[in-house]
Amino acid sequence: MKFKKACLAAASFIVAGTAIATTACSSSTNSGKLVVSTFGLSTKQMRSDVLDPYAKKNNVKVSTQFGDSSTRLTQIEHNPNSTVDVIELAQNNAITGSKKKLFKKLDFSKIKNFKYLSSDQQKLAKQTNTVPYTVNSLGIIYNPKKVQIKDWNDLWSKKLKGKIAVPDFATTFGPAMLYVAGDHANVDVTKDDGKAAFQAMKQLKPNVVKTYAQSSDLSNMFKTGEITVAVVGDYAVGMLKATNPSLKYMVPASGTYANYDNIAILKNSKNAEAAYKYIDFRLSKENQKKVAGAKSLNNAPVNSQVELSPAEATNKTYGDIAKRAKTIDFFYVNSHMSSWISQWNKIMNQ
Repeated sequence: MKFKKACLAAASFIVAGTAIATTACSSSTNSGKLVVSTFGLSTKQMRSDVLDPYAKKNNVKVSTQFGDSSTRLTQIEHNPNSTVDVIELAQNNAITGSKKKLFKKLDFSKIKNFKYLSSDQQKLAKQTNTVPYTVNSLGIIYNPKKVQIKDWNDLWSKKLKGKIAVPDFATTFGPAMLYVAGDHANVDVTKDDGKAAFQAMKQLKPNVVKTYAQSSDLSNMFKTGEITVAVVGDYAVGMLKATNPSLKYMVPASGTYANYDNIAILKNSKNAEAAYKYIDFRLSKENQKKVAGAKSLNNAPVNSQVELSPAEATNKTYGDIAKRAKTIDFFYVNSHMSSWISQWNKIMNQ
């Protein structure tokens, strides 16, 4: 039977300043359906390289919600009648959702590719009932015609006054930025509840022209010269270089901080079978290799069977960069989240 794909844009609206869109991708005869909530970055590649192939392979109609991680989690939390089946979240939001018991307890025997995750990744999955499907990390992207950056400490240079953008604290890499500030102050954030790190952020404030919520906000700022340097997750590098080819991305030799993006099945999902198949598809060797491409989602693989060439590994948390990537204690961070957001806003957003 010939497969006929239909991918229909159903709706597009704004929620709390975040673009949320839904799409439906289906075969001519549907044996199931699935609603996926995922990130709003590189939505075209997400459809073509993940959603459409999954729908075709499993004969499932897929509806998709796009947006930033924290906003989508908040929507789920406050809408017990949500129709979302699976949600893709940054690690800190995955831990929050797990603590609030928003996710279904997973039967890992239904995910055949789960065995290809590392022991630490499997441990995280079992702790949170969310499955890591990619790892990303923090780096610095800058205009080499205006400045040279070699280390995290360079961000505090007076030469960069009013020229830097950093992720807002409530975003995926906001906590990592605070960890970087702690390193600058030579005090681990978990040793003093982040006091030294926040003092370092106060010292950095004159250099920061914007704390951004979405990486896409940075493209025009680089184009207009409003910023010269930005601290970004590696998943955004391809998008930023596509609009500003002269930009250079680097991860300091001193290291970086890693974050997993995780998938969970919502507790009230009525399409659990299709949801398990979706998680397994995301972890498959074939799809992990596909989405690792620079022209795809630039997702570093977690499936240990996937090998990347040096060219393919560029701008990813893979190989040497992965070895230099340090972990963030998101259980600790989340327990301080309310207080830290308040401190961050007083220092950085007023």
